[in-house]
Amino acid sequence: MSLKKLFAIIIGSIFVGAGINGLLAPHHLLDGGIIGISLIANYTWGFQPGLVIILLSLPLYGLAWFYHRSYFYNSLHGLLISSFFIDVLAPIRHWSHPPLLLCALIGGFLVGTGIGIMLQQETSTGGTDLLAQMISKVTHINVGIIIFLIDAVVIVCGGIFLGSQSFLYSVVTIIVVGMTTTFITMTKTSSPTH
Repeated sequence: MSLKKLFAIIIGSIFVGAGINGLLAPHHLLDGGIIGISLIANYTWGFQPGLVIILLSLPLYGLAWFYHRSYFYNSLHGLLISSFFIDVLAPIRHWSHPPLLLCALIGGFLVGTGIGIMLQQETSTGGTDLLAQMISKVTHINVGIIIFLIDAVVIVCGGIFLGSQSFLYSVVTIIVVGMTTTFITMTKTSSPTH
């Protein structure tokens, strides 16, 4: 693994962990995908989100192992490091945080930036990001758009568990995550060296 990729994974993971713990979790807001599922498990049953992300990602990594081995290798470090930072940064949930709408906007921006930084280096947090990368390779649809669609499904399911306020502001969050991730990954795909 190159130093550039490792740096992207660490910086991206810090953005994701800070966005989730500093801004989304204090208000029980969700991101989409496996991160969102892990947050539902955390809010409902108290499970550590990073550990849940790893466990839920195992089937997708099995699929990647057999069909897209490069994604398996490129995303494994991202999965482990981002899950680590999500759990290690959990204490910042108890710090002072801005009002709900700002948490949804800024949290979405931080998570989207972190995911986008990793996707630019062809790595990810694993989970549905890994699935979206595989779908994007086959369909040629921008990976940020695919992530946005998967996230929408998770948010709708989360709304059932967490109520309408969490649902509505989580929608704001995934829109910002999707837009930020799409913008960052578009700059990679539109560059002349790609």
